[in-house]
Amino acid sequence: MSDSASKPRPQFRNLSILQIMSYRLPLAGKTSILHRISGALLFVCLPLVILPLFALSVTSPESYASIQSWVANPLCKLILLVLIWGYLHHFCAGIRYLFLDLHMGNDKHTAQKTAGVVLGVSLALTVVFGLKLFGVW
Repeated sequence: MSDSASKPRPQFRNLSILQIMSYRLPLAGKTSILHRISGALLFVCLPLVILPLFALSVTSPESYASIQSWVANPLCKLILLVLIWGYLHHFCAGIRYLFLDLHMGNDKHTAQKTAGVVLGVSLALTVVFGLKLFGVW
């Protein structure tokens, strides 16, 4: 028999929403959560928003003109900007996860750095596409 005392098992208690909101996640954790959120956003919006807009835009020139007038609304542009961000973030983070699946960049420092790159690149591309969407050029 062993004379050493066993360590007490950790206790996991139910957490409230306020406790969850106060957690400080590393950048890689935030990127992972945003990847899941963007995937869910795209999954829900594909049949509800994206496919109907595409179907209307290719039906006839008149329906395309109606879509153009509808998209001219600033609220609609904001919704499209969120969808653009969702796609770009999901794409960039997906490439990061493909590299992680190949066991490249698994150490802590590289994972934090690549998470920052994913956030930076996806936000920069969103700004570029947003400027184009809002007619800056």
